This record gives sequence, C-alpha cells and structure tokens, in this order.
Amino acid sequence: MKITIVAVGLRQPAWADSAVEDYLGRFPKDWNVTIKAVKPELRAGQSTANIMKIEAERIRAAIPHNSLIIAMDERGKDLATEQFAQKVRAWRDAGESLCFIIGGADGLDPQLKSEARMMLRLSSMTLPHAMARVMLAEQIYRAFSILTNHPYHRA
Repeated sequence: MKITIVAVGLRQPAWADSAVEDYLGRFPKDWNVTIKAVKPELRAGQSTANIMKIEAERIRAAIPHNSLIIAMDERGKDLATEQFAQKVRAWRDAGESLCFIIGGADGLDPQLKSEARMMLRLSSMTLPHAMARVMLAEQIYRAFSILTNHPYHRA
C-alpha cells in the first residue's frame, strides 16, 4: 500500500519530526508511507483566501498521480480508530494509493477540499500542525497494526 502525507510547513519542532520518522520507519516494505512537506506562503499583505489558493497549488503539485485524497480538516468526519482502520482496509483492497493533506495555518483552500474523496478530522480540539502530523502518522500505523494483527494496538 502506498500512503503519502502532504503537509504545509517545512520546519517542525525536532520532537515532531522525530516522532513522525519513528512511526514511518515502523512500516514493512509493502506499506510505503511517506511525508512530503510543502512551503507555506508568506503572509505579508495577502488575503487568507489568496494564501490558501497558493498553498493549494503547492499541495496539488506534491500529490502523487492517481492518489485518493483525504483532506484533514476540523470539520471533517470523526472516525474511531477501528472505523479508520476499516476505511484503510477498503482503500487497500481496492488498490488505492492514499494521500492525506494537511493545510497551512489558515487551513485548506475550499476548492482543494472539494476535490478530496473524504474530509477527516483527528480531534474535536484544535491541534498544532506538528501534533497533527504526529497523530496522523500514529493513526496510520495503528490502522496497519489492526489490519495485520500486530500487537501494537491492544483494544
């Protein structure tokens, strides 16, 4: 299975980068899970809509061809871990490559969100972007562990 996380923001705290790399390093070779960071747009003198539009173009350029897009958004679907694992199973079984997208400080451009197959949220609480990356990487790993009966997930 091929999964890509495309996230706006080039510099994250060292603890976040370390945690994400730890989770990504746990997958076997047949689960190709990677992260691509894209440059955030400078805010000076620009409208929020324009910033999101420019970042959306950068995100689109980083999305692997023919990927099913899942937009991470605070108004997205709230799935329990087991439900998320079942979604991942269905996508895997359908031969889909997945691309999760995390927007910048202002979120994702509405047009880009409309192109996503699904909008998903990690929490009802607002999370810093670094934490969102870590939580998403961990939940993808947890879904893998559920689907492969790995002992990491003990429900």
